[in-house]
Amino acid sequence: MMRLGLLVLAVLGAAAVAYFYLSRPVAVEVAPVVRGSAAEIVYATGVVEPLTWAKVTPLVRERIVELCGCEGREVAKDDALARLDDREAQATLDELIARHRYASQELGRLRDLAARNVSTLQELERAESDTAQLEASIARQRTRLESYLLRSPSDGVVLRQDGEVGEIAEPGTVLFWVGQPRPLRIVAEVNEEDIPRVQSGQRTLLSSDAFPGRPLEATVSTVTPMGDPVSKTYRVRFDLPDDTPLAIGMTVEVNIVVRVAEAALLVPAGVVEDGTVFVVEGGIAHRRSVALGIQGVTQVEVTGGLAEGEEVIVAAPDLVDGARVRVESRR
Repeated sequence: MMRLGLLVLAVLGAAAVAYFYLSRPVAVEVAPVVRGSAAEIVYATGVVEPLTWAKVTPLVRERIVELCGCEGREVAKDDALARLDDREAQATLDELIARHRYASQELGRLRDLAARNVSTLQELERAESDTAQLEASIARQRTRLESYLLRSPSDGVVLRQDGEVGEIAEPGTVLFWVGQPRPLRIVAEVNEEDIPRVQSGQRTLLSSDAFPGRPLEATVSTVTPMGDPVSKTYRVRFDLPDDTPLAIGMTVEVNIVVRVAEAALLVPAGVVEDGTVFVVEGGIAHRRSVALGIQGVTQVEVTGGLAEGEEVIVAAPDLVDGARVRVESRR
C-alpha cells in the first residue's frame, strides 16, 4: 500500500508539473498594425545601353591588319574603323579584270569578223555572254572587297573596340560598338505573369551595386508586343534621365511601381499564414482571418480584419488558437 501511495503521489506530481508548464503563458514577439504607404512592385534585372547605337561585325573570316584605335573618340559615318587582310581577294579581282580585258578584245575581234560574215553568230553570242559574266563577277568581287574595310555605320562615339591586329575576325563577332553616349535607357526581361501589370509611363525605382544607397529612377518606355516563349519573358525598355550616373553596360535591379496605396494598414510580411494572423487580446492569442491587399517583401497591406494599433504575433512556434501568451518583446 505504501508503494502504491508513493506511485500515486509521483504521478500526481508529474501531472502537476506538466499542467504548470503546459498552462503557463507562451512568450511571443508582437508588432503593431501601423499605417503607411504600400507599393505593388514588379521586379526584374536590366542592362544600361544607349538609345542610339549599332554593332559593327565583319562579314568575312580574315585576319585583322589595321585598327583605328579610336575607342572613346567621335567618328563620322563611313569612317574606317578596321581593315582585314584583302590580298587574296584583291588578287582574285585583278585576275578577273585581266580575263575581262582579254574577253573584251576577243569580243571586238569577233564583231569585226561577224561584220564581214567571217565569224558565226553563235561564236559572237558566246563571247558576249562570257564578257557579261566576267563583268558581273568583277562587280561582285568589288562589293566583296568593300566588306574587308569596316566602316562606322553612323555618326557617334566608339563606345567599345574589341580585337587586336593579327587576330582572325570571325563573321558575326562584334568588333566595334558605335553610338551616342546620351540619352541612355535600360532594357530588361520581365516574366510573362507580371507583364499585364506593366504599362508605359510607370515610375521605376532602380538599384545599382555601383551606387549603393543612392536613389535612382527611370520610366517605363515600351513593352515589346511579342514575348520569348522559351524564357517566358517580355522585353521592357525604360527611359533614363539625362543626369543619370549610370554608365553603359551596367546591370541594375528594376522595381516597376505598379500601384501605390497611401495610409494603408500594414503588418510584417511573415505574420500572415493562409490568410490568418494571431492577435493578442487580454493575454490570449486569437486566430483571425484577414483580407490582404498589396503584398511586399517586408510588409503586407491588410484591407480587412484588423484595426490600427492592434498587435499581431510575429514569432511564436506551435501556437494554437486560445493559448495564453506573454508579450516578451515588441518590434
